Amino acid sequence: MFKSSAVATRTLIFINVLVYLGQVSSSGAVTDWLYYTPMATLTEPWRMITSGFVHSDNLAGDPTSVLHIALNMYTLYILGNLLEPVLGTRRFTLLYMLSIFGGSVAVLVLGDPVGGVLGASGGVFGLMGAYFVVLRTLGQNNAGIAGIIGINLVFTFINPGVSWEAHVGGLLIGAAIAFLYSRTRMSSQTQLQNLGLIGLAVGLAVISYLKAISFLA
Repeated sequence: MFKSSAVATRTLIFINVLVYLGQVSSSGAVTDWLYYTPMATLTEPWRMITSGFVHSDNLAGDPTSVLHIALNMYTLYILGNLLEPVLGTRRFTLLYMLSIFGGSVAVLVLGDPVGGVLGASGGVFGLMGAYFVVLRTLGQNNAGIAGIIGINLVFTFINPGVSWEAHVGGLLIGAAIAFLYSRTRMSSQTQLQNLGLIGLAVGLAVISYLKAISFLA
């Protein structure tokens, strides 16, 4: 059904599952090492990325918590196999990772400074936003993905246990990167595309730093 060229998609799923097994087998130690909290931005900035690879670990005895990683990985599998062959492995991976970063920045700027977040949803929402833009760019019907995004956003806002900041942040960054890709598709525009990605990453980093140092004031 899907093309076998989605190497990054399969690798990302493998890493997420491997980390999840580490979370469970370590009695939560891996979770404690990798989840993101805004107050740790200056001292442990890597958490802004690693948080996108950890999920609810069922240590509280809730058997439904496995749905967190299951649903995220299923969506990553579907969208990854649709997008990666179109974008290419490198551009797909950059889009996914920057979407995770963007979700964490949104949590930092808009969320609870002492709260904690984890999960691949920022990256997954980034893929949703990107797929919407790709379909629109190609002139294809994007009503289906628009409906899926809408339903997921409704669920996000009505569920107090879900970080709407990470979801919206990832969605916007993913859509923005796909828009950049759509405007720099020619081989002669590769350098411009790379500069755009670097500028976006640096911008997110600067916002993160400025917001994080405000906690020290």
